[in-house]
Amino acid sequence: MTATIIDGKASAARLREKIAAETQRITAAHGIQPGLATVLVGNDPASEVYVRNKGKTAQALGFKSVHVAMDAGTTQEALLGQVRALNADKSIHGILVQLPLPKHLDETSVLDALDPAKDVDALTPTNAGLLMSGRAHLVSCTPAGVMLLLKEYVGDIAGKDVLVIGRSLLFGKPAALLLLAANATVTMAHSRSRDLPALARRADILVAAIGKPELVKADWIKPGAVVIDVGINRVDAGDGKTKLVGDVDYEPASKIAGAITPVPGGVGAMTIVCLMQNTLIAACAQNGIEAPKF
Repeated sequence: MTATIIDGKASAARLREKIAAETQRITAAHGIQPGLATVLVGNDPASEVYVRNKGKTAQALGFKSVHVAMDAGTTQEALLGQVRALNADKSIHGILVQLPLPKHLDETSVLDALDPAKDVDALTPTNAGLLMSGRAHLVSCTPAGVMLLLKEYVGDIAGKDVLVIGRSLLFGKPAALLLLAANATVTMAHSRSRDLPALARRADILVAAIGKPELVKADWIKPGAVVIDVGINRVDAGDGKTKLVGDVDYEPASKIAGAITPVPGGVGAMTIVCLMQNTLIAACAQNGIEAPKF
């Protein structure tokens, strides 16, 4: 058996087309151009690439795109002042502070300062609480992308056993809540879980987001299960080169699973597009316009 490849790139391209069309319609009808601001502190190369791609995508979709680059030595107060200024800017509907921040800065207080209505990464306590209560308008981008892929490739997941490996605020916790809202039976596992392989073998849907290269082996996977690999790890490929791999040992796993996301080209492709979707939803909400259904 060879698994169906869950093509995140193709799904992301289809969603981009919908967002572009809705943006054009809303701009024409209401004179509103969705605005996204990204804030990057320091010069981490990977973060610079992510932020640059977000800006390019925003512009391609017809959004206003603003990037704020701050020195690695930026003070807490300077960063908070920048966040407050963006909160007050009515032309900016979404704000993304690229994480992680340099170690001398407190991420919690930065997130607390962010206007929840503009929190397009859905990391503020307000948006986390709304998700918990089933009332969220803005949902963390990567979990939202995973749910769209499951909807497209699996359909109804009610009653299915799902294992989420990883309990981060950015992915694991919101993903578990979204899966529960879709009526799946959800187990959360993490680095201290006992007998992770045994937990994994029970899962109809296995979601790996623990940040350890190729941790999940083929013999962990229930035959025919759906495998969603959220990991993005850069490893040595020999000859001084590196390559990207996920948290799942892909080649052998693809011979056991019923469907699987590749890395790259799977979940990661959906994340930036879902960020744009959130920005459009936020722009509508801030202007009293009904948000489009995706």
